[in-house]
Amino acid sequence: MVSNIRTRALDCAYLERGPAGGKPVFLVHGFPDDARTWDGVAAALAQDGYRTIAPYVRGFGATRLVEDAPRTGEIAALARDVLDLADALGVERFDYIGHDWGARAGYALAVLAPQRLASLTALAVAYGTNVAAQQLGVDQLRAYWYQWYFATPRGEAALRHDRRAFCRDLWRTWSPHWRFDDAVFAATAASFDNPDFVEIVLHSYRQRWGFAPGDPSFAADRALLDAVPPIGVPTLALMGRDDGATLPTSTLGKEQYFRDRYTVSVIEHSGHFLAREQTAAVVAAVRRFLASS
Repeated sequence: MVSNIRTRALDCAYLERGPAGGKPVFLVHGFPDDARTWDGVAAALAQDGYRTIAPYVRGFGATRLVEDAPRTGEIAALARDVLDLADALGVERFDYIGHDWGARAGYALAVLAPQRLASLTALAVAYGTNVAAQQLGVDQLRAYWYQWYFATPRGEAALRHDRRAFCRDLWRTWSPHWRFDDAVFAATAASFDNPDFVEIVLHSYRQRWGFAPGDPSFAADRALLDAVPPIGVPTLALMGRDDGATLPTSTLGKEQYFRDRYTVSVIEHSGHFLAREQTAAVVAAVRRFLASS
């Protein structure tokens, strides 16, 4: 059942499972997806006694921005949303699992508020790949075509006028061996009907690569994150072998950015949506990691 709670910027919708007194784990989705991507993982962790909290991020599902909140999709805003949600729920320290945008927000949290994280698990995103100064290989640049496309009027029109078809094609190409059915996609795509979806998505990618300014209220956070500082939180990166969006090779050479334990695991027979495609493998990897953190 979806719950709602008011935070500084959001009327935040979220799914909660497991015992109220369990060790808290936040599970944060990305684009184009929603909180139900974690159903299998959250159910397994709840059985283990964890309290799982899976929010619908700004611009998705039943989450709504409050009237005076900036309509920004930048990573710093997503990270602060998680901290605000944790504060509203009375959670001080937690394990964090993020996919896609959620993974980027997790890396940001590990920089902005490392004392709040017991551990970080990032799915389908390598650290630093959303910072314009970072070097990306030609194959990775090609895979990120949609991010540059959204900087154009034509890309905006494609998302604004036919978001379901556009996002369905991303599912298909990012996870080329996953045979999802129409009902699965339709249930998720309902979250893209959020009134702020288009503006949040466009701003997220435009700001990321310098095509749009960030909100002034996040200027200090942006300055810190753009420097790609080292991370001092135990981190597990899970990558899909056949991911058509963020390639597993994007994790190469990133050890230099981690001061604590850093592990990369590539999940076979998976594309971008690891938690949906290879739920058992993700659950097994997360269980091992959480038990050792």
